[in-house]
Amino acid sequence: MARAVSTPRKIVNTAAGWAIGLLIFFPILWIAVLSFKSEGDAILAPLDVLASAWTFESYGLVQSRSDYFGHFWNSVIISLGSTALGLLVAVPAAWAMAFVPGRRTKDVLLWMLSTKMLPPVGVLLPIYLICQQLGLLDTRVALVAVMMMVNLPIIVWMLYTYFREIPADILEAARMDGAGLREEVLFVLLPMAVPGIASTMLLNIILAWNEAFWTLNLTAADAAPLTAFIASYSSPEGLFYAKLSAASLMAIAPILIMGWFSQKQLVRGLTFGAVK
Repeated sequence: MARAVSTPRKIVNTAAGWAIGLLIFFPILWIAVLSFKSEGDAILAPLDVLASAWTFESYGLVQSRSDYFGHFWNSVIISLGSTALGLLVAVPAAWAMAFVPGRRTKDVLLWMLSTKMLPPVGVLLPIYLICQQLGLLDTRVALVAVMMMVNLPIIVWMLYTYFREIPADILEAARMDGAGLREEVLFVLLPMAVPGIASTMLLNIILAWNEAFWTLNLTAADAAPLTAFIASYSSPEGLFYAKLSAASLMAIAPILIMGWFSQKQLVRGLTFGAVK
């Protein structure tokens, strides 16, 4: 009886999971389809689009018009740079809040998280003027710093959560054995929090890679990442659907591949400490 009851429920859950997965994946699939069509065919009705001829024309035009690899390396440098800088700042902050909490620690954490609710356009002007005065407009340095500050609340919150799951007795035992603060953090705390740190790093890379608002407002050409590369295919004359789809697929493919190969590590880190 238990098996008879659980089997239909399992089928329904499986079907619902596949339906949600296909619903989420469909926009990417449709972008992939349009990228292999000509501009004339890309604006047809969906069934006519599928029946039309397949071509690599859009990819060739995108490659000849834009410096894809230049934008790609800008995205890599900005994503990795902001992640490394964010971890350097967030690890000490999360350690202090997790193991040496003060009376206002939770208030500080909530305040940090509340900054993510601030509309980016509200602070665009001062950040733009600061970058302008420092001569950092359209530079990777500016974007690395801005991406780090934008995502820092998320990094601190995630690391704080992971560090809280590590028993303080282990760190105390290390101190009893003569470990200093440096040894305690580097050789005890960080190795135990590797899953959480790895998932935090991966999530920050994804967020920085997909960021469009700041990259479009603080760059023009030299430091423009792949988000600006995609936006360049929207013009006053209209949208070039096939080329825009090809550029979009070329931009998201690296992060999709990275996410696919690191999904186990990402899920493990995101669920770290969830089950006792």
